[in-house]
Amino acid sequence: LSFFFQHPPNITIPTLPWLLIFVSELLLYLAWLLAQSHGWRPVYRTVFPERLPADDKLPAIDIFICTADPNKEPSVEVMNTVISAMALDYPPEKLHVYVSDDAGSDATLRCTKEAWNFARYWVPFCRKYGLVTACPDVYFSSSEDGFKGSSEFKAESKKIEEKYEILKQRIRRIVQEYLTDVTVNNKLDHSSIIEVINEYHKEKDEDKIPILVYVSREKRPSRRHNFKAGALNV
Repeated sequence: LSFFFQHPPNITIPTLPWLLIFVSELLLYLAWLLAQSHGWRPVYRTVFPERLPADDKLPAIDIFICTADPNKEPSVEVMNTVISAMALDYPPEKLHVYVSDDAGSDATLRCTKEAWNFARYWVPFCRKYGLVTACPDVYFSSSEDGFKGSSEFKAESKKIEEKYEILKQRIRRIVQEYLTDVTVNNKLDHSSIIEVINEYHKEKDEDKIPILVYVSREKRPSRRHNFKAGALNV
């Protein structure tokens, strides 16, 4: 605003830049003013879990986890996401988790199988003790311990943590083998892959875990693959 209070002979800066800055300040102030409306009358929402229908009336849910080449996305973190999705507090027979691999990588398929093997222990453990944190990496790196006085819980948690460390080692070894062996597969030329890693009805009722499916769409050099988003078209 100092531009408008200067004596004309003292103006040495062109008028247009000053006007542009002044207009930008007005727009910034207007945006700030509009943003304050959220604080004038905040909306508070309440959750009523007791109103949820019974498990047999809940709808089936499909969870798609998209991933790319293990060289671009860390497989340990991707598998943590897969395991977390499988450990959701939802009827296991109505929860289906899909790993959509855009690279068609053999390493991702092998890592998915390793994640399912670990989920066979992790999901019942979460269900048994009602863990809030479903991600094993976050859980074991935090101080969450809802059963500090239970020796059974501590012993079982220790066993699960050991299995998780073994899982990470296996995943890293699989990825390392994949990165060093360039002939293992061709991510730009391969057929479609659909593999059901497990089926929940083969497990005991108390140990049921959701279905885990690995999918990868077909890719050919002569066809446009439309990048990662096309993985959802399998």
